[in-house]
Amino acid sequence: MGVPKRLTEMQQKFANLLVTNEGRKTAYECAIEAGYEQDSARITASELQNPQKFRLVVKYIGEIREEFQKKYEVTYERHIAELGKIRQEALKKGAFSAANNAEVARGKAAGLYVEQKIIRTGKLDDMSKEEMERELKSILDEYSPLLQDVTTEDVKEKVKEKRLPRLKKLN
Repeated sequence: MGVPKRLTEMQQKFANLLVTNEGRKTAYECAIEAGYEQDSARITASELQNPQKFRLVVKYIGEIREEFQKKYEVTYERHIAELGKIRQEALKKGAFSAANNAEVARGKAAGLYVEQKIIRTGKLDDMSKEEMERELKSILDEYSPLLQDVTTEDVKEKVKEKRLPRLKKLN
């Protein structure tokens, strides 16, 4: 009997459907869509992906996957160019927000932006007055270049001023 030298039309269709629908359709669904009998489609789909039974089909699936990866490969240059195209199209349509988002995404990809997230844990309610004052002082010291001529006492007064109206509302 021997091993077939070519793929059948159904085998080619199955392989193409399997690769192009990866993650969206199961191999079983691809086998049915390729024309295999529904009753045996699960077994057929499994066997078509078995290199010991259908070496040519498995090889063909591998070739198609490689082609797809090359075609849709994300490279820095391609990514930046694509975002540029998106920005230009958005500007043509007057979608300034979308254009801005595309430009920001280009800047992030190029490393022009550094996102920094600071996560603080703990609750102010759990801190004693002394701990809170120490923490406030350390924050003020750390950010003093930004706060020009602001003292710990100034901040305490502002906090008290903001708390007093709230406390009066509660009473």
